[in-house]
Amino acid sequence: MKFKMRQSSGVTILDISGKLMGGADADHFRDMIHCLIEDGETKVIVNLADVKWVNSTGVGILITGYTTLRKNKGDLKLLNVSNKIRSVLYVTKLNLIFECYDNENEAVNSFS
Repeated sequence: MKFKMRQSSGVTILDISGKLMGGADADHFRDMIHCLIEDGETKVIVNLADVKWVNSTGVGILITGYTTLRKNKGDLKLLNVSNKIRSVLYVTKLNLIFECYDNENEAVNSFS
């Protein structure tokens, strides 16, 4: 899994590509979230456009990021969630937790 970080209107967008499956990637994602919080960046969008698969550990990575940000008065939202990943969120009822967007501008503006 690869990460690319960028900013848009005061919101951090994490573009992820590959498979979201845990391992060392989980540690890297957690560390990125903590660094963002330390820098005062608590509005985060995870762009899943180039993620083809998420396993249970990958879902756990997203949940950990979400709860860490929420505890620090922030939020994590999802962008470009594929139908496959959306079905995983639905089955696990996480679709009730995560705000999902198909349009980046809408996702960024949702923090206003």
